Parts: sequence; structure tokens; C-alpha cells
Amino acid sequence: MRRLSFLVWPILSGILAAVILLNYLPEMFAPQINTVEIRETPAQNSNLSLSGPVSYADAVEHAAYSVVNIYTRTVIPKNENPLYNDPDFRKFYEGKNSGKERIQSSLGSGVILTSDGYIATNNHVISGAGSVVVALKDGREALAKIVGVDPETDLAVLKIELQNLPSITLSSSANLRVGDVALAIGNPFGVGQTVTMGIISATGRNQLGLNTYEDFIQTDAAINPGNSGGALIDARGNLIGINTAIFSRTGGSQGIGFAIPSDQAKQVMQDLIQHGRVIRGWVGVEVQEMTSQLAESFGLKESHGLIVAGIFRNGPAHKGGLLPGDIMLEIANEKVIDSFSSMNKVARMPPDSVVPIKVWRNGEYINLEIIVAERPQRQPQKQPSQSQNK
Repeated sequence: MRRLSFLVWPILSGILAAVILLNYLPEMFAPQINTVEIRETPAQNSNLSLSGPVSYADAVEHAAYSVVNIYTRTVIPKNENPLYNDPDFRKFYEGKNSGKERIQSSLGSGVILTSDGYIATNNHVISGAGSVVVALKDGREALAKIVGVDPETDLAVLKIELQNLPSITLSSSANLRVGDVALAIGNPFGVGQTVTMGIISATGRNQLGLNTYEDFIQTDAAINPGNSGGALIDARGNLIGINTAIFSRTGGSQGIGFAIPSDQAKQVMQDLIQHGRVIRGWVGVEVQEMTSQLAESFGLKESHGLIVAGIFRNGPAHKGGLLPGDIMLEIANEKVIDSFSSMNKVARMPPDSVVPIKVWRNGEYINLEIIVAERPQRQPQKQPSQSQNK
């Protein structure tokens, strides 16, 4: 009994301590549970307004009367088929109207830029046309004069003589962000003025093989045949681009459309109106883009740059001391990224301006200065089949 009495007090003390712990610290005895923290947004207040408008009717009304339909007529000469001149084959064409002239019609869209009648459209809309008719949303029509064309950006300027013309307002395309709302206005399939909505899918698209100078806005707003030359506007109704082409395997819109940015279109239009041609800078080189393997073979740490593959004799680069095999690392104190961005940068420089160029030659850096000249005019080029101009 004496031995058991020594065990009673420790047992009672343990039980008492356990009771106290269970009452005041129950988490010590609770089973351990693994939890995952998931963040949730707070409940939305239904009284708060949405960030975007419920309707884009005001934006469309602001711009719609500045967008016009363009109809062209082209006379196809008689005896166009060369086989008709061969006496052995001529008999197969006799009596089948092959010797008569034919009228070919096409349609597109345009945008009134100024109240005195200057209209922007695509070059491929009016290329080769014998006559161009512009139809306004208010029902008026007028025969248009072709002021100038620029095949290298696929832009053209028309002029009509009508009074009280509604002109569109431009917004700088430099401020565009991917995800911004975009509305395309044009005359698809000739059904009449139509508005489609989407977003800006990408900016600065190039190397598509459409034009010489490419800096396209990509949008998923539906663009179809007849939309070419029409307006791409923002949610406020301001012009941000000229609808130009789609990428399609069926001929219809598949959500990949391209527009020429308003900043580029503005510069081209001003040149065409003032000078009848587009004035671009030119240094006279043919280049190859740098790769990491080529950079290693040249002993370069950086993998950016353009290898000078050829130089036009007596051109600006030749006179400035640039040599074949040089690697251009910087143009106008900015690193060279790729050939397209560099070509666009030089094209924006006015003739007779001096551009500093940093090159890598025979294992050392050399700084040169080249006097920019005006780029020679080029003839129009055919568009590739995989991307369709609309």
C-alpha cells in the first residue's frame, strides 16, 4: 500500500495537467491537416460600373461617315490571250467573244482623311483601275482621282471633289496595347457598310511577305474581301489603322487580320499628297541576320547584329566606309535587333541626315558616319498566295 501511495500523486497530477491542456490548448491534440491557401477576389459590388462601355455605337457613329466604299472598273484589252495571235489557234477563239474588250469590276473601302476630299485606301484596291468611284454613306458618289500610290506599304491616296465631307480623326498607333478593343469598318463582299469588333491581338507584326515595309497591327476583328482600305478604329472612334490583309486558308476571315498602323499611314499619306511619292532614307546595303553560331565564329560575345553581305557601289554606305563582311551592331546609337526594324528605322530618317553606325571589323569596334540618301523608287510586287489581301 505504501508503494502504491507513491504512484497515486504522479498519476493524479498527470491527469490534471492533461485536463487543463485539453481545455486551454486543444490544438495540441488535434490531428494535423494539410491546407492549401487559395486567393479569391472580394465580392464585386453590383453598383460599380464596368471598365468598358456597354455599347460602341458612339464610336461607330463618330467614324462611320468617314468610311467610304470604293468601286473600280478595269478594261481588259481584246486579244489579251497570246494564243490569239497564232493563226493555228486563232480559229478556236473565233466567235467566242475573245476579241472583245471586257470590263472587270472590283470593290474595296477607303477612309476620308481631310475635309477637302483626300482619301486613304490600299494600293491593291485601285491598282490597274481605269476608273475609281467613291460612294459615301450619305448616298453621294464621285469619280476619284489617284493622287499617289506606295506599293511598298500597299497604300494609296485618292481625291474627290465634294463639299462638306466628314473626315476621320487619327489616334497614334504607338499607344496601342494588346487587348485593346478594335472595330473594323468596311464593305465586305459588297453587302454595304459593316462593323465588326475584336481586340488588338499583336503589334509590330513583320516578315509576313506582304509588303517591303511591314509593321502591322494584328486583330481578330473580322476582315473579309471588300474590307481592304477600310478603317480600324478604337473604342472612341479614332482611326488606328488601315485594314489591309487577312491570313486565311479558305478566303474568309479566320480571326487573323492585319492593318497598317495609323502612324505609318499618316507619314505615307502626307508624302504622297505633298510630293507625289514617299521619301525614305536609304544607305545602300544588303544584310544577313546574325546567329549565335556566326557570332561565335566572328569572336563576338553578343549574338545580335547584321552582317553586311553586299554594298551598292557609290551608295551612302560605300561612301561612308562600310565594307562587305562588317557586322553592324548599332544604328543611330541603338542596338540592332533584326533587319526589318533596322530597315524601318533608316527609312524614317530624312535624306542628307547623318547616322552613326557601330561595326565589328577584324576583331575590333569601329564607329562610322553615313549620310543617308533617298531610297530609289521600286515597282509594285505581287502578293504571296498564302496570305490574302482583302
